Amino acid sequence: MRVQNKVVLVTGGANGIGRELVLNLLSRNARVAAVDIDESALEETNALSGPVGERLSTHIVDITDRDAVSALPEQIIAQHGAIDGIINNAGIIQPFVRINDLEYAAIERVMTINFYGTLHVTKAFLPYLLERPEAHLANISSMGGFLPVPGQTIYGASKAAVKLLTEGLYAELLDTDVKVTVVFPGAVGTNIAANSGVAQGMNPESEASQQSIEPLDPARAAKIIVDGIEKDRYRILVGSDSIWMNLLYRISPKYAAKLIFRQMRSLLPKSS
Repeated sequence: MRVQNKVVLVTGGANGIGRELVLNLLSRNARVAAVDIDESALEETNALSGPVGERLSTHIVDITDRDAVSALPEQIIAQHGAIDGIINNAGIIQPFVRINDLEYAAIERVMTINFYGTLHVTKAFLPYLLERPEAHLANISSMGGFLPVPGQTIYGASKAAVKLLTEGLYAELLDTDVKVTVVFPGAVGTNIAANSGVAQGMNPESEASQQSIEPLDPARAAKIIVDGIEKDRYRILVGSDSIWMNLLYRISPKYAAKLIFRQMRSLLPKSS
């Protein structure tokens, strides 16, 4: 779906890849609804949009609040006239510890935001997308969604759930005008740890390859994602690390898992 003159919603639009997705979409003459819980960061995204900001609306919404999300489509349609696409980008990582040391509160928070938040937005907006002559749904999974990363196992499980959710939607919507894309970012230079409220957290996509690969600039990541959406790609691998680890994991899952463990071992705290 070409995004020019389309209305696209981006969750997690206040920071990192989400902010760059908003700015990239605006640069392609799309209208954008940016959703986040961080009001001040949303205001900064709005300020960064410059003259094209007249095509941007910002919405302070907690995507884990199903009622709030359910009310969002009509709010966006009232402001923009329609909704043609959604990019479920919002997500957090877990504290960088083994499952044995991970509190249930952290587990539930990660699953609720990453999986249920994505599901809430998808369920709320899909009926409206199905009414459009063409529409697009893109969900951001993770390299950690197809490759086990020690210390981020629950995060990976949540992103694997997003992967299968998206692939299932693709199959269910094959006979409709809604295209579906699943995205797997590798190492991207964002503040995901700080934005996740993880005091000593690390970016699970960056640590595994940090010795040889520089994290991708978020603006570059956003361009790759929007380019892929415009080409109606089924899967988008963002970054050379995601591309190569996807290939290695397909060839030898066990070897790939051991490789990541060796790279991450020194970073993992000892189990209590």
